[in-house]
Amino acid sequence: MGIATKEDIKNLLKLKKRIAVVGLSDQPFRTSYMVSEYMQKAGYEIIPINPNVNEVLGQKAYAKLEDIEGQVDIVNVFRRSEYLPEVARSAANIKAGFFWAQLGLYNAEAEEILQSATIPYIMDKCIKVEHAMIR
Repeated sequence: MGIATKEDIKNLLKLKKRIAVVGLSDQPFRTSYMVSEYMQKAGYEIIPINPNVNEVLGQKAYAKLEDIEGQVDIVNVFRRSEYLPEVARSAANIKAGFFWAQLGLYNAEAEEILQSATIPYIMDKCIKVEHAMIR
């Protein structure tokens, strides 16, 4: 169920524009901030998910995925690999369209959860890098 081809990634990023970013920091030097700022400037709606901040990149932050109103196209995760199963369960709860774990992140249990929920996913790839390669 993971997406493998460049064509799949290209189609995903052309069609899906609403991204909930789990672990989005309000610190401009953090990778999550830089990647999300890039995606926002590229025309994507960024929804910060971080219980420790009120807003990031001018957008209201939410404590958890379940607090968001409306459909989430992509859940983009910037939390350590051991937290991926918890985030995958939340993504399943909200019936997210896609699950994306950033570069360096992978968890087999999260993969099983996503497969059971029939949520397509990518792990261990940077959404910013992939977006730059399809432009």
